[in-house]
Amino acid sequence: MLSDGRIIFLTVLIVVQLFCASVFVTDVIHESRLPSGISFHLVIEAVATVGLILAIWIEVRYFRDLMRRNDQQERSLRVATGALSGVIEDYFSEWSLTPSERDVALFAIKGMSNTEIAGLRGSSEGTIKAHLNAVFRKAGVSGRNQLVSLLVEDLLGKSLIEE
Repeated sequence: MLSDGRIIFLTVLIVVQLFCASVFVTDVIHESRLPSGISFHLVIEAVATVGLILAIWIEVRYFRDLMRRNDQQERSLRVATGALSGVIEDYFSEWSLTPSERDVALFAIKGMSNTEIAGLRGSSEGTIKAHLNAVFRKAGVSGRNQLVSLLVEDLLGKSLIEE
């Protein structure tokens, strides 16, 4: 994904290139009006200026396409995140998890340790282990990895673990 800093950098780069191109165009026009006429140097300068303008045009199109793809990826990520949340909620309801078990399971799915979960919930590690064991039993899995795999499989539409 494009960061705001990169977007600003690319925009400034294009603006600087446009400024340079305008300076060169002005110089070519000014030199072509001189009584000495059109010289080899002027032709080279004009060709280089046209090349710069063409490069800017290509860069602007590429940047626009890059921004469009970035927006599509961000949208897809939001959809996937929402879909995962929906899958998680459906399973939690199906397994009839208590509110405490839901919280603990969600923290575990996010990759937090029992100690971290206990600290966040103001509970002992023993209580967290008991909640997790209840979640694993209700889900029919043996641990965190299988729990996460079960949820992700639904999103992908196929089993991640060969049985």
